[in-house]
Amino acid sequence: VLAALLAIAGAARAERYLTVPEAQRICFPQADQFVARTNNLSPDQLKAIARQSGVKAPRPQCRFWIARRGATPLGLLVLDQVFGKHELIDYVVAMTPDGRVLQVEIIEYRENYGSEIRTEKWRAQFRDKSSASPLKLSGDIYNISGATISCRHVTEGVKRLLATFDLVLKPALAEPPGPSP
Repeated sequence: VLAALLAIAGAARAERYLTVPEAQRICFPQADQFVARTNNLSPDQLKAIARQSGVKAPRPQCRFWIARRGATPLGLLVLDQVFGKHELIDYVVAMTPDGRVLQVEIIEYRENYGSEIRTEKWRAQFRDKSSASPLKLSGDIYNISGATISCRHVTEGVKRLLATFDLVLKPALAEPPGPSP
């Protein structure tokens, strides 16, 4: 009974800040089309991503949207999840066609504390980062006291997604525009 009450109490603290369509409009306001894709990463791709980023992919699927204005690709919006201390954090990373972070948005935060990672100041640190950037907590990304694990895992997640873009997703931008599969 106590475990069930604790689970309910923890779930009650979950806060959804944005939906994916809202994040799409925030990150790519000039887009007139978002083409949904799901990429199933091969074992070799997963190994290459882990090798380049230093971060193991938690799942072999990558869900993303190609943002377009007419036939012109504006970039990608990638949906991801990482663990905070105990619970999942849903977030998106918007990337330019050359693989630089345009924006990071927190979609849902389920932890009891540490939601300061949602602040514009903390998320803005990722802008213009690429897979060549260090993306190191307490290095080029500052830590938030009381949210260290959430900060570390989101930072690692962004680093992993930038490697995924370089190694796997970039060719999707060259695909002709059309409806989502």
